[in-house]
Amino acid sequence: MTRYICILLLSLFMCAVPANASGTADESHGDKINPKEIIFEHLGDGYGWEVPFNHHKRIPLPIIVFGSDGLHIFSSARVTDGQVYKDGNATFKISTDEEGGHHGKLVEIVDGKEVRPFDISITKNVCALFLAVIFVASLLIWLARHHKANGFKAPRKGLGAIEALVTFIYDGVIKSTLHDKARKFAPYLLTVFFFILGMNLLGLIVVFPGGANLTGNIAVTLVLAILTFLVTNIWGTKHYWKEIFWPDVPLWLKFPLPIMPIIEIFGMFTKPAALTVRLFANMMGGHMIVLVLTLLIFIFAAVNPVAGGATTVVSVLFSIFMLLIDVLVSFIQAYVFTMLSTIFISLAQQHEEHKKDEKQAAAPAVASAR
Repeated sequence: MTRYICILLLSLFMCAVPANASGTADESHGDKINPKEIIFEHLGDGYGWEVPFNHHKRIPLPIIVFGSDGLHIFSSARVTDGQVYKDGNATFKISTDEEGGHHGKLVEIVDGKEVRPFDISITKNVCALFLAVIFVASLLIWLARHHKANGFKAPRKGLGAIEALVTFIYDGVIKSTLHDKARKFAPYLLTVFFFILGMNLLGLIVVFPGGANLTGNIAVTLVLAILTFLVTNIWGTKHYWKEIFWPDVPLWLKFPLPIMPIIEIFGMFTKPAALTVRLFANMMGGHMIVLVLTLLIFIFAAVNPVAGGATTVVSVLFSIFMLLIDVLVSFIQAYVFTMLSTIFISLAQQHEEHKKDEKQAAAPAVASAR
């Protein structure tokens, strides 16, 4: 095992040294490194997928927009590198105007002005979402087919690890929290867990089909949180809604001023907000740290080649360490999102008799405490 780790570290170091040299060579030709541009390019969305080790070239993706004269479908290769593409009577390009609010977005030039069309293009993040869906669905269908063919015989190797995760989440989180309602909500909760885990792990791979920072995109995490919000409230019991609009508190807290109902309604929306920000911030932070550590190599190499060589070793080692931490964080964040979603759903499944049982169970403890 130690031999494989040494080979991996040596390979990464050998890859980093030429990168350091190329960074110095670029500087000697007058090309300056823009850390802000590089970071936002990697963390943001785009109309093409970067080719590994050559970010000047991109894998083109389909652009689908509704311009001033109707639907337009063309390859993103036609508008890369500042090119202007004319399709019929419409003219399109990628905006470079940082003050116009459309920087990096596809715009249509109408009467000399940049106008944002209705854009439903297959961008990098959209394509990565499709790949994550295919990846997760393939793994779980593979597991389902195994059990269909072999009954309850335990699978081995990689398939066994997938089943272990399913069992761990279902028995340890879903069933222990939802009890008799576990089978009803398990398909959604297990799908959320594996989907988030798949997106997190694919985002750590630097080459295609990985590299898209999906869970570091707040729009993606917001949609996942909204799904939990809808499942929680659509299937909420009458007792759940009663506790929101007429909670079991003293009358003066809910009439004539509805203080507690307002707080409860506000709490309905803070739960998905917390899910959104928690997942987004943790995954965005991990990607940003790795990028900053990598960019230190080129920044120090531009100042002094000797300092750049020393920084290369430190940056590569710290980057590897952070990537390993990110693998662990990928699992933890998928687990936490699923666990919190399960808790929110379970709180909406309580009935009046459950509330009474909880009070009766708590009564002896309260009496002994007094």
